[in-house]
Amino acid sequence: MIEYIKGDIVELTPTQMIIECAGIGYQLNISLTTYSAFNGKPSGKIYVYEVIREDAHLLFGFALKAERELFLLLTSVSGVGPNTARMILSSLPPSELIQVIATKNETALTSVKGIGQKTAQRILVDLKNKVKAGDMAVGGTAVPAPGHGAVAEEAVAALVMLGFQKTASQKAVSSILKSSPMLAVEQVIKSALRML
Repeated sequence: MIEYIKGDIVELTPTQMIIECAGIGYQLNISLTTYSAFNGKPSGKIYVYEVIREDAHLLFGFALKAERELFLLLTSVSGVGPNTARMILSSLPPSELIQVIATKNETALTSVKGIGQKTAQRILVDLKNKVKAGDMAVGGTAVPAPGHGAVAEEAVAALVMLGFQKTASQKAVSSILKSSPMLAVEQVIKSALRML
């Protein structure tokens, strides 16, 4: 299992990315959310999920671990395959998708191309207890607000290494970035240390 790939972004389109690592070019299927996160960047770190089928070996890439977790939750729903899950994540960013599931907003799901009423209902029923809207968490991982991904992830990792609990660190970092979205990682960590 490949956890992530870190390297030079050779090619980037709204649906695919080719990232070169150690002389090997990996083609990844991505969502529009991930495209936005990497657009204009020469290199990056992308989280990966492998789909191995009889006729294909596919890689799906995500800017955030939380987006990958949502992708896995979506594909666990009967009738939702990897491409449908990617379409949902392209239409609804992770934080918005969590809100849609938590509030049982069937209309928002059916507005996604290829999602009918029955599939939307199945997604809402199957995932209602697996995501929490209050702290924007999915599977125990906080979803930072759009645009805060790398800063939030780095700040939380640093706080955990300093001995603070991951959940408390994620909540502190989320609230700091919500009130001051332009802070650098160091400033976020300093503010979080005062809160924890």
